[in-house]
Amino acid sequence: MPSGIRLSAGAAPVACVDIGGTKIAVNVVTPCGALGRLVEPTVKQGAPDALARQVLRMINASCQAAHIAPGDLAAVGVASCGPFVLNQGQVELATPNICGGLAGAARGLPNDWTTAVLEAPLREAFSGVRVENDAIAALQAERRWGALQGIANCAYVTWSTGIGTGLCVDGQVLKGKNGNAGHAGHMFVSDNFDALCGCGNIGDVEALVAGNALPRRFSAYSDSASLLIVASAGDPGAGVIIDEVCRDMGRMLYNLVVTLDLQRISLGGSVFWHHRDYLLPRLQSHITGRLPALTNGCTLVPAGLQDRVGDYAALALVA
Repeated sequence: MPSGIRLSAGAAPVACVDIGGTKIAVNVVTPCGALGRLVEPTVKQGAPDALARQVLRMINASCQAAHIAPGDLAAVGVASCGPFVLNQGQVELATPNICGGLAGAARGLPNDWTTAVLEAPLREAFSGVRVENDAIAALQAERRWGALQGIANCAYVTWSTGIGTGLCVDGQVLKGKNGNAGHAGHMFVSDNFDALCGCGNIGDVEALVAGNALPRRFSAYSDSASLLIVASAGDPGAGVIIDEVCRDMGRMLYNLVVTLDLQRISLGGSVFWHHRDYLLPRLQSHITGRLPALTNGCTLVPAGLQDRVGDYAALALVA
C-alpha cells in the first residue's frame, strides 16, 4: 500500500469524491497529502439534484478545512456507485441503493427518483470533472498501487452496501457504452427469489448478499456485521446463512473468472473487508477445482489498498 495519499511535488490540488449507497467521502489531495476529509450519509431525500448539491457543499467545506480556495482545484474526481445513464452526455445515477423510483415503495427508499443528477451541477462549478463507476475507478487504483499491479486479466469486486465490479482483460479496462461494464451484482445466480433489489430485480446477487440485503432477508440480525460476527464465532445457524451467501457470491465470482479468463480478483468493501479472513476461503472454494482449465491459477486476494480503496479510486481519476 502506498505510504499515503498525496500528489507529486508542485502539483495543483484536486478534490476526490467517493459516492456510495450509504455514505459520501470527500478529500482535497495536495503534495502534502489528503486534507479536509469529510464523510456524510448519502442524501436520499429532496429533489433529484440533492445528491449533487450535497457533493458541491462537501467539496467547498473540504476546501475550507484544507485552507484551499475551491477555484484553485485543478480537477474533481468522482468515483460513484452506478449504474449510470447519460443525459446530454453527462452522468446521472440510476443507483438501486439511492433511487427509490426504480423498485418502488416496497424497497423503502424515501424518494421516487429514477435518476439522481450528478455531473451537470459539478461542471457548472468546476471545469475539470471526471466521473467514473466506483468499482472501475477502484480497479484502476488497485492496478496502479494495490494488489493488481502487473496483472493484465483481473477484476476488483466490492462487497459493501451494494456489489460492484471493475474488469480488465488483456490490460484493457472494460467500460461499456455508458460506463457500466461490470455490474455483475445484477446477475442471477440462484433460484431464491425472496429478495427485492433496489433495481427492481428479485433475487439477483445484490438482492441476495449485499450489506443492506442481509438484514432484510434475515431479520434476526440488525445488520450484516452482526450476522458475520455471530457466524465467525461459530454459531451454526448463522454459519449456514453465510455459507449460502458465499455460495451466491462465489458463483458470481466463478462466472467472472470463466467468462473473462481472469488471473486475480481483488476484493474490498465494508462487508468483505471487516470479515475478510472468514469470508475469503469460503469464496475461493467456489472457484478452486471447478473446471481447472479456466480456474487454475486464479486467486482471490484482499484489496491491496485496504479500507482506503475508495479514496484511492477517486484519486486515480485525476492524478
